[in-house]
Amino acid sequence: MSAPTVPGRYPADVVIPEAPTASDGARVGDQVPHRRSYRGKRLLDLVVVSLIIVPAAVLCAIAALAHLLAHGRPVLFRQQRAGRDGRPFVLLKLRTMRNVPVGTEKPGDADTARVTAVGRVLRRTSLDELPQLVNVLRGQMSLVGPRPTLPYQVRRYTDRQQLRLLAAPGLTGLAQVHGRQRLSWTERIEWDLHYVARPSFRLDLVILFLTVWTVLGGGGATASHANDPIARNPERMLSGG
Repeated sequence: MSAPTVPGRYPADVVIPEAPTASDGARVGDQVPHRRSYRGKRLLDLVVVSLIIVPAAVLCAIAALAHLLAHGRPVLFRQQRAGRDGRPFVLLKLRTMRNVPVGTEKPGDADTARVTAVGRVLRRTSLDELPQLVNVLRGQMSLVGPRPTLPYQVRRYTDRQQLRLLAAPGLTGLAQVHGRQRLSWTERIEWDLHYVARPSFRLDLVILFLTVWTVLGGGGATASHANDPIARNPERMLSGG
């Protein structure tokens, strides 16, 4: 099941240019500093979270219990990520990977090879992301925005790519509804820059709708980026990813 494209934005099969331009011909990077958010974004986050927090908590508890019974503790995964303006925060997820004793890691262990049986289901349905609603309530994240990345990945950004940090990180974003893990990190960052340049209430609603569509269609996170210049495995392992 393929998701509809974002109205008035960019088709799902678009070829992302190296330096995309906005509709008025200006470079995306030139637009970003002038509009970091829109009025009411935080209110939208709180309203939506208040509507879904109870069923989300029930689903999260069931998913956590399933992983606990099948694979033991811990059920919660905590990891430092780069937030808005690069400020670090602790991201919460349900654990989806098997534990590896310290010092026995091998290249590739931090990727799909370590995903547990229950973890594959959680990733495919995105249930592992539900604890991040707590990050949203704390104001560390928004429902929509660039996905929060690891500090070592941020250090690999070009000056232009650093502009994605002007927005609060999100549970979902343009990259997630236009390819998600099928995209390289460079391509995902370009989608993030498109969003950071022109955030709007309407666009956030469309992205939220498309996210539900994508999840129901089975568009989970299972890809490996071993050869991605921004997300190479050895450094990912060292970061606890």
